[in-house]
Amino acid sequence: MKLFRKCIAFLASVLALLGFSFAPAEAALNAAVGPAFTSLQADVLSLVDMVWPVLIAVTVAFIILRLFPKAANKAV
Repeated sequence: MKLFRKCIAFLASVLALLGFSFAPAEAALNAAVGPAFTSLQADVLSLVDMVWPVLIAVTVAFIILRLFPKAANKAV
């Protein structure tokens, strides 16, 4: 039964890859789609730029909170 499930999963992934590879050949996009994706990419990149400082601060805070009890126990 496990082998059957693995085979089904493998065949499904192969069919999905084949479907995705043939789709761009037949699809014609509207002329407005290109600039829309470009502006979307710019918006996402600006959001990522805003998140990096917060992510770094949270990571440093977790590291400090993790190390503080160890240092406090050694000091006592």
